[in-house]
Order: sequence, then C-alpha cells, then structure tokens
Amino acid sequence: MATTIYNNKIITLTDGTKLEAMPLKIKYLREFMDAFQIVKEARNDDEAIGFLVECVRIAMKQYYPRISRTVEDIEENIDLPNIYETLDIAGGIKINSRSEDSVKSQANDSGVTWDTLDLAKLEAEVFLLGIWKDYRELELSLSMPELLATLASKRELDYEEKKFLAAIQGVDLDAENNSNKGQKEWEDMKARVFSGGTTSDSNDVLSLQGVNAQKVGFGIGLGLDYEDARDPSAML
Repeated sequence: MATTIYNNKIITLTDGTKLEAMPLKIKYLREFMDAFQIVKEARNDDEAIGFLVECVRIAMKQYYPRISRTVEDIEENIDLPNIYETLDIAGGIKINSRSEDSVKSQANDSGVTWDTLDLAKLEAEVFLLGIWKDYRELELSLSMPELLATLASKRELDYEEKKFLAAIQGVDLDAENNSNKGQKEWEDMKARVFSGGTTSDSNDVLSLQGVNAQKVGFGIGLGLDYEDARDPSAML
C-alpha cells in the first residue's frame, strides 16, 4: 500500500544545519519555473549555474526563509552538490556534475516545463472540493505531486459513484470504459509530471516514480533504477 506521495531529502548547509526539502508548493514552483526559463539564455556554464542558484534561492522561501533574501546568501550557505540536490527535489531539474554535457544543456534537457500541463484546469477541478477559500491558498497548500494525488482520488471517488448509480440502472461502466481514451490521456499526463517530463507514456518505466511506483510496488527510487548513458561514470 502506498504511504507517501513524494520523497523528501535532507539538505545540509555549510554550517551543518539540516533542512528537509520536498517538492515545492505550487506558489513557489511558479516562481521557480519562471526563473528556470532564463537558464536557456545563459552564455556559458558559469552563467547557467548562477541562474540555477537563483532557482535555489526561490526554493529557500519555502525551505529556509532566513537565507532566501539574496543569491549571495545561497552561495555562502549551500555548496554546489547540495545546490544540485535542491534543484532536483524542488523542481525536478537533474544536473550531474560528472557528466560530460554542459550544465546548461543538462538543465535544458531535464524536461521541466509548463508547456504541456494545463495547470489552471487541474487546479479548477480540485478547487471544487471546497477546501480552500481561493486559489492562492490552494497553491500555498499543495505541491504538484499532492495536487495530482488529490485529483486522482477525487476522480476515482467520482467514478465509483457514477458506477454505483449506473449499476442500479443495469449498466456496467467498467465494461463500457475499457477503451476510454480520456482515461489514457489522464494517465499519460500524470506520467509526464511524475517522470519530470522524461516521458509522456504511462506505460513507460520512467513514469513509475513516487506514488505511481508505490501503487505497483516498485519503480525508480523504490528498487528499480536507471542510468543516464551520457554519464561517463555509468560506463564504469
């Protein structure tokens, strides 16, 4: 049985302070993603790393506001390996310091984007639960994994109710929905999010991360891993 929606990581500051990092709440993720887009304009790796440090500064607004005021605060308190760890857990940006690829190209290839995700539509659907007074409160409360898990549960409950009402009328919804294209599109969309944009196919093993992995009992980070062929260390 799945017991977690996402994985947390411990980030250690240079003074030994330990922070618990997790996927950013949507409010901070929006700002994080806007800052990340500037990486595409970087002229070299040093400039790209500088832009990525700004992304980490935004993440610290959620994790540790004391060091979120300036980029210099981040540079003084977090070393480069932990900066890369923070980028990964906060927004799914994967940087391998041992890769032969440039930092800019790795960041651009990480698959992190809003382009294929209709966030407004997803938020509108979950907002109907009536838990939040406005969308700002919703975005302060939920990260993307939490939003998707909530939506999945809501849709399952809605479907079970429809199936019960249909059964009273002698209709088997399960039989009629075996070839339901809309459900496949929903599963593929979840695959894009859970895999950090690596795949849009719900049948792809890369979609088996976090809650998806736990539902089937394995996945990336849960007993099944994969290596980037571009990483020279993977060839050793």
